[in-house]
Amino acid sequence: MGTPFFAVPPLKALIESKHSIVAVVTKIDKPSGRGYQITQSPVKKVASEYKIPILQPKSIKTPEFEAELKGYNPDIIIVSAYGKILPKNILDLPPKGCYNIHASLLPKYRGAAPIHWALFNGEKETGITIMKMVEEIDAGDIILTKKIYIEENDNVGTLHTKLSHLGAEAIIEALELIESEKAIPIPQDLSKSTFAPMIKKSDGAINWSYSSDNIINLIRGMNPWPGAYCNINTKMIKVLKAQKCEEVHATSFPGIVVKMYKDEGPVIKTGDGAVVLLEVQPENKKVMSGKDFVNGGYVHIGDICEKVVFEQNE
Repeated sequence: MGTPFFAVPPLKALIESKHSIVAVVTKIDKPSGRGYQITQSPVKKVASEYKIPILQPKSIKTPEFEAELKGYNPDIIIVSAYGKILPKNILDLPPKGCYNIHASLLPKYRGAAPIHWALFNGEKETGITIMKMVEEIDAGDIILTKKIYIEENDNVGTLHTKLSHLGAEAIIEALELIESEKAIPIPQDLSKSTFAPMIKKSDGAINWSYSSDNIINLIRGMNPWPGAYCNINTKMIKVLKAQKCEEVHATSFPGIVVKMYKDEGPVIKTGDGAVVLLEVQPENKKVMSGKDFVNGGYVHIGDICEKVVFEQNE
């Protein structure tokens, strides 16, 4: 059971393993892109390629879907970013249980956006947890964990790719343990649990009074989606990459453009120092380097970078 690109490497690993996939469950096709064309999920495309039966229920809480799933008589159900919460009757259906590939080291970062929040908080490591699913979200016993270091240049996009492949490795190892009855379920320590709620576009509004580290972590944790934003000269700018600028100790207010590096980008005062913008996307323009942003005359010393105010539901 899975939907986006994150679930594709685990699906392919299962296809190439000794195990038999009797069916794939994925979310219904939806319109996307500028033309709002109906698009299949990445998981559906792979399942179609390998001629695996595909189920796309609008609701997984109906007796009809439960009966359809029972008809496949699965020993076990693997879930990877499916996008829906499984009810108890589905969790109880396979004799070996349902197992989730979660992109954090549980009990830290339970919830929908563990990769984003690990970067926001400046974590140095993260990983994959294979967990037996229960009714409470991401609260089940841990079967296996695999760790990786978070590198300084990692963002949501790069970390997402690394973790999806790590998830593929982890689920194959976990299945070996489960099948051979060597799996030792470890209850989660509830006192150490933290949450990673769903991200909104408005979470990407840059507050320049924050520390340089916090701002850079926000930019990393919002790249590529939904993006970190600020207004410069009333134009909204998406900031994709930045780094600390140690040599600038300006006394200006946070948000002021205090210097211009023609080979790097504009330098913005923060709450405790400054950062240089290395990659940006001006409103209605293509992504460009900070160098091109400066040399193209989009920004000048003394300009004020303001926090974007989004609509409430964005």
